Amino acid sequence: MAALLLSACTTVPLSTSSPPVAEPGRAPAAEAPLVTPRMQAARTALDQMVTQQDRLYRVAAPLLINNVDLCRTAARGLLGFTAKNKWSYPGEYADAASAVLGYDDALRVSGVLPGSGAARAGLRKGDVLVAADGRALPTGTGAETAAAGVFAPLVSGRTQLSITVGRDGQTQILKVPVTRACAMRVDLGNADNVNSYADGGRIAITRGMINFAGNDEAIAYVLAKDIAHNVLGHPAVSRNTAAVAAIIDNVTRVQPDQAQLAGAGNVKPLAANLEVAADTLALYMLARANYGVERYKAFWQRLAAQYPASVPNGYMAVHPNIAPRLAAMDKIVAEIRAKQAAKKPLVP
Repeated sequence: MAALLLSACTTVPLSTSSPPVAEPGRAPAAEAPLVTPRMQAARTALDQMVTQQDRLYRVAAPLLINNVDLCRTAARGLLGFTAKNKWSYPGEYADAASAVLGYDDALRVSGVLPGSGAARAGLRKGDVLVAADGRALPTGTGAETAAAGVFAPLVSGRTQLSITVGRDGQTQILKVPVTRACAMRVDLGNADNVNSYADGGRIAITRGMINFAGNDEAIAYVLAKDIAHNVLGHPAVSRNTAAVAAIIDNVTRVQPDQAQLAGAGNVKPLAANLEVAADTLALYMLARANYGVERYKAFWQRLAAQYPASVPNGYMAVHPNIAPRLAAMDKIVAEIRAKQAAKKPLVP
């Protein structure tokens, strides 16, 4: 699914209007279900998660699309949208998804990657997914996984796909081009520790890291670094793939098990040469995606100062080699600027 779609959601504001008052002689309108404090908390939490997920994909879009030739074997065709239904969320969050997002059994487009084929074809958030190349798409529980089984063989080797969607009570067929991009899933980690994770095919950035980064450019720095680690195969080289994958599976849940976030989660610290290699590729990817690179070094200095390697389950606990990284960054930025001035290809 990650190779075809990207995880994100869309937000529909909650209604704040008062219930209608029955006219004389008419039966009173049915009362809305009582919203308990727990249900309201779930709605608020879901709304916040959706906003952060949308932001992650907006920031990630140019990195994934503009660097397809640098992603090597990690590049493949994708459609550039995500789809969810109410059963994509567990327990009370399923009810919240109905109330906040308007979801039901049908898969609806929850996010469209800017610059992708889906965006160019006019696919919109909220569109109901009806069929792909005339083949009906699943609904109900497990629909996301089942839809991946439908899309995967259709997208392979194709340049475009016909998708039937429901919109405003009518159906229409859109011709969606297949976009070549870095095929990596980028997810929100629902945890407050300041960290991010890369397991070779996925990236998860915690809520704590997003809040620490503050602006989109700084979030792009973290994304680019983890994309680079995946492209270069560092999780496998350091034998961290299984441990990091388990952490990503946990933090991307709506309600992660906080006990699993104690310590470093059996993730081995990365070697200094791997870190410098990832910074080099990340800086090139950032420049190619039109993000600034001059503040890259200052961001990592700030992170290391506020959350040093001694902080359990923080970023620097797994990436402790900050000194050799900082020493290399100025040289890499100067190299990129020289290539830009000489109008040479931005390839490390």
